[in-house]
Amino acid sequence: MDPESTVRRYYELVDDGAHDDLVALFAEDVRYERPGQAAIEGRAALREFYEAGRPLEDGSHEVDAVAVDGDTVAVRGRFRGRQDGETVAFAWADFHEFDGDRIARRYTFTDRDEV
Repeated sequence: MDPESTVRRYYELVDDGAHDDLVALFAEDVRYERPGQAAIEGRAALREFYEAGRPLEDGSHEVDAVAVDGDTVAVRGRFRGRQDGETVAFAWADFHEFDGDRIARRYTFTDRDEV
């Protein structure tokens, strides 16, 4: 899969809760950064985050724009779902940096304190 297709697939897998396929998109030494929160490092920690630590519950991502520049894919979109039992809706921007065919670094920016 090319980087753009991989990133689009990522959002589908997150929304479907398909953790095995989701984690397989990432490099073994992946680093996921979110402002104000501890970085997630490695596939095992990433799996744990998606299975038990992610504060967002049921919901879906809507991708509004994708830009590819070499090994980096920038994505802008909206999320609608639940967090802490309440309905939430917010915009986000993500950057995915690739090493070969796997996502090696991921950065998420939102106007929420925790995602």
